[in-house]
Amino acid sequence: MDDPRAIEVTAAIRAGDTDRLSAALKANPGLETAVIRDDKGAGRTLLHMATDWPGHFPNVAATITVLASAGADPNAGLYDSPIDACETPLHWAASSDDVAAIDALLDNGADIEAPGAVFTWGTAMSDAVIFAQWNAARRLLARGARTTLTQASALGLLDRVRELCTGSEPATNEVTAALWHACRGGQQSTADYLLGQGADLNWVGFMDWTPLQAAEDSGNHALVDALRSRGARRA
Repeated sequence: MDDPRAIEVTAAIRAGDTDRLSAALKANPGLETAVIRDDKGAGRTLLHMATDWPGHFPNVAATITVLASAGADPNAGLYDSPIDACETPLHWAASSDDVAAIDALLDNGADIEAPGAVFTWGTAMSDAVIFAQWNAARRLLARGARTTLTQASALGLLDRVRELCTGSEPATNEVTAALWHACRGGQQSTADYLLGQGADLNWVGFMDWTPLQAAEDSGNHALVDALRSRGARRA
């Protein structure tokens, strides 16, 4: 990252300065496919730099378009990730709730179903749901992303949840995980349905939270009250 070319192109990306970015790409043929490594050896592409946490960099859609038009691969994964993930730029945009970046990546050829998410090795929808980035999750859904049982539950897609529960008869632990995510998303009707399917009301899941704690985080007080009336507890 101490290479002057990396410093220059990163500054242009984060400032949303597409003229400066275009000039850097023109002056350095092949830069559009460069891998920039941090001090731990993990590598990321320039499109990863445009979608890095916390995202929402100025003029990000135009930046992504400049990079993709120059030949940057919107489906390239991370290199030598220390967390054993291979997230694409779309995964990172989803993790940052960056809808503008999501649209620009998809418009420039990103695969909405590419695997590699942290924790699950799933799609960008997985990262959006895991990190409770609901704007990103809904935009991915609107752009055609598929949903698993837990993802559909988090988004309150009750018809889809019913379809998945009745069609493939998921194991109890899957239904329980789906309940947790429904509570994280504040989806009361979906949570009620999943409890009726045998979900464990007091399972301790992600972040060592029970469904009650996930519901508290969602801000849906009616859901919190309903869970408590059933005997829900905090971990």
